[in-house]
Amino acid sequence: MPELPEVETTRRGIEPHIINKKIARIQVFEPRLRWPVPPDIENLVSGQTVKSVERRAKYVLIRLENCSLLVHLGMSGSLRILSDQTPRLKHDHIDIDFVDGTRLRFNDPRRFGCLLPISSQDSDSHPLLANLGLEPLSDAFDGDYLYQMSRGRKASIKTFIMDQAIVVGVGNIYANEALFKAGISPSRAAGQVSQTRYRRLAEEIKTVLMAAINMGGTTLKDFVGGDGKPGYFQQTLLVYGRGGQPCAVCQKILKEIRLGQRSTVYCTNCQR
Repeated sequence: MPELPEVETTRRGIEPHIINKKIARIQVFEPRLRWPVPPDIENLVSGQTVKSVERRAKYVLIRLENCSLLVHLGMSGSLRILSDQTPRLKHDHIDIDFVDGTRLRFNDPRRFGCLLPISSQDSDSHPLLANLGLEPLSDAFDGDYLYQMSRGRKASIKTFIMDQAIVVGVGNIYANEALFKAGISPSRAAGQVSQTRYRRLAEEIKTVLMAAINMGGTTLKDFVGGDGKPGYFQQTLLVYGRGGQPCAVCQKILKEIRLGQRSTVYCTNCQR
């Protein structure tokens, strides 16, 4: 599933091609996505100009003059910039055509994504956005925040930092990597981690996510960025997917367990 770096890569990829451009029409070929595309979407967005392209958690928000388009890539979705002459393929479900001939195409083989018009005025209170936690790359997110939110929590620290109501976008891959870099065992109870260690963890979360964004996200089976190219962060992963292999730091064999039904790889020597 595309996580925060992949979604941010997509946002950065499409923004220069659609900003300040007017929508000529929107064509919906398959409305049966995770949440059905409203039948009146054509009337809502045609003729409107794109004011900004933003990201909130794993959602792309295309801000228009009178509303916004809320896009989620689901398990396998992608947004691609094409010309309006590009033939449509099997899983191309929505085309947004601009007056200059640019086309933004939403492709989603598994149809777990969405594209919904929402009110720009109350977008933060929309049910899909209202209960989201802090953005991990924001100034508000730091170790002191994590420490305060973790008090009394018995869940594992890995499960804690993957809780979207606490902090958004720290998916399985990035949680594994950040905990390794911070030297914290993923199975340690969140409420038993010190404030000092949380400060280190928050910094490592920011570092890992920014590195992934700068490299175009992680190469996942289905994900491609706005330019159609996969990310390359996977080449630098230190623990995720490397269970049974030597630790890059101490050479001890990395252990693989399951936490919250997710594959979790860590070093029993480097992480405590």
